[in-house]
Amino acid sequence: MLVKSNNYTVPTFWDDFFNDVVPSRYYGRNYASTPAVNIIEEDKEFRIDIAVPGLEKGDFAINLEDDVLSISSEREKENKEENGRYTRHEFNYGAFCRSFRLNDSIDQSKINAKHREGILSVILPKKKEALKQAPKQITIS
Repeated sequence: MLVKSNNYTVPTFWDDFFNDVVPSRYYGRNYASTPAVNIIEEDKEFRIDIAVPGLEKGDFAINLEDDVLSISSEREKENKEENGRYTRHEFNYGAFCRSFRLNDSIDQSKINAKHREGILSVILPKKKEALKQAPKQITIS
């Protein structure tokens, strides 16, 4: 497939190469893209696990507005070192935002989050009426 850009026609595989292969190979997958997310449904809750190695709990913002849960992080790190005849000044910047539309079965007042060993977990408890009920024996009259 070809993409027309200005007056040049460029194969799309170049776009894929420079936006996917190069950053992931040379800068690390989390620098170039959104972190991996797992959504797990359990009996009493849903859980969103996000792989965020190197980030701390203070690096995140979690917001809930109009049934949309947004998880974002923006981090800028600067490292400056002066030694004798050279100066090293490095910048590291990373940001992402993931949004999830919540359905009516979530008890939004009880949502909580925890951060442990490079995993951010957001727990979404189910409403009582959405919980799976135990089988009930019906008597015949």
